[in-house]
Amino acid sequence: MAAVRLDQLRKVYPNGHVGVADASFEIADGELLVLVGPSGCGKTTLLRMVAGLESISDGTLSIDGRVVNEVAPKDRDIAMVFQNYALYPHMTVAENLGFGLKLRGHKQAEIDRRVAAAAKTLELEARLAARPAALSGGQRQRVALGRALVREPKVFLLDEPLSNLDAKLRLSMRVEIARLHRQLGATMVYVTHDQIEAMTLGQRIVVLDGGVIQQIDTPMALYEQPANLFVAGFVGSPAMNQLRGTLHCEGGWTLATAHGAIALGEPPQAAAWLPWRGREVVLGIRPEHLQPLEAGAAALHARLEVLEPVGNEVFLNLRYGEQPLVARVAPRALPEPGSTLALGLAVERLHLFDAVSGARIGA
Repeated sequence: MAAVRLDQLRKVYPNGHVGVADASFEIADGELLVLVGPSGCGKTTLLRMVAGLESISDGTLSIDGRVVNEVAPKDRDIAMVFQNYALYPHMTVAENLGFGLKLRGHKQAEIDRRVAAAAKTLELEARLAARPAALSGGQRQRVALGRALVREPKVFLLDEPLSNLDAKLRLSMRVEIARLHRQLGATMVYVTHDQIEAMTLGQRIVVLDGGVIQQIDTPMALYEQPANLFVAGFVGSPAMNQLRGTLHCEGGWTLATAHGAIALGEPPQAAAWLPWRGREVVLGIRPEHLQPLEAGAAALHARLEVLEPVGNEVFLNLRYGEQPLVARVAPRALPEPGSTLALGLAVERLHLFDAVSGARIGA
């Protein structure tokens, strides 16, 4: 396996559109790193630049210490798994798995050895004689993974490999890929637009928007300390609640919004807020840190619009003036929609952002 290093990597198209802007980070040997972001953010473009399928406009790309900017894809010692399985329908599973090795001139005994090892790893041994039409979606995806696996490459690149599967299969294949990574200790770069996939699979996550890297960190660090409003709103399901207003500190911290003042108490992180008194900010609060109160002083009152019970938790869809809010609570007896709820904030878990730049305050 090998480390991958990107130094000011840039992709500019002939029409002037910047697909990727100055991407710089290192993927450690044996790391599973996820590129995540909305459609058009540059994540697939960046992966294809690593694969050699997109030319590099500027910057340096190194794999295992070797600069590969001008190296052909077949000579980079990488294997790619695409969103489309791209299996040959007239070939058996065994033939699909070994076809790339055959093209590269490997001897049949070596091909058979690698195919058998990949089939055992992916639990495809009983399906080696079957053709793709006879396989389930999950089995086809495992064959696509196995075709990369038999190559024994330095780096695996996976471009939204689970997006064509249904929800149940996606869950099981996520577990399969995580298990495979632990078993192989392989360097993997995984692209997805699904932040749940990113959070559950990635050892580190690169969040992109508009071709620009917004933050690189571990899943929980992204969740607990988002660098800006984009990351705060993108990472987490349901998304972080965001309330815009003016910050005041007169006998306790408050946020003056268009609908009224929200009491913020005395947060432990308030020392970093002092320079922002009297300025417009955005308050961020995760759904699990916004809770209905049965007694005590409420931070705000909001109207309950919709209840969404999902088994082990309930989502409360609320309206504070014109601002929608979501609270995540444990299953219990709750008021009917249309009721007004008194809500408290976990003050130690509040986030504050610059309303102009979106940057986290106190980062």
